[in-house]
Amino acid sequence: MPLIHEEHFRAVENLLYEWARAVDENRVEAICELMAPDGRYTVQSRFNADRGLPHALIDARSAAQLRDRIRSMRLANIYEPQHYRHTVSGVQIVGGEGAQLQVRSSFTVTRTMELDGTMKLFAAGQCEDVVEVGGAEPLFRSRRFKLDSRAVETLLVIPL
Repeated sequence: MPLIHEEHFRAVENLLYEWARAVDENRVEAICELMAPDGRYTVQSRFNADRGLPHALIDARSAAQLRDRIRSMRLANIYEPQHYRHTVSGVQIVGGEGAQLQVRSSFTVTRTMELDGTMKLFAAGQCEDVVEVGGAEPLFRSRRFKLDSRAVETLLVIPL
């Protein structure tokens, strides 16, 4: 791993953990601040991603578009109250050019339904991220969640 990767590894790892913690603590709006303004957030099945197929469950092409989706989640969507708990592992910087690093990690998300306490493994897969490390704080240029499953059990309302 080149020296620049080692130098930024902890900051990149903390960025991934802060995203997961913001979602888990119902501070979902905070994830938009972890993205570059023109950053992209995509949730796609591994089946489609591996075949270069464009269909995604979520494909926000800017922090503003993701922010709008979250606002809609808070104001317009009706869904049973639920909470996520992320486990992030296997964080690796696998490449990069200049101040942009390619990062790979694995994730699982356990969903707990608020009303009856039912817990289930909701999502699992790999994140493929591009992280900009040139500014004061690292930011996601792109986040791509590749789900191991082709579908989620219910509507994906809360961003992963």
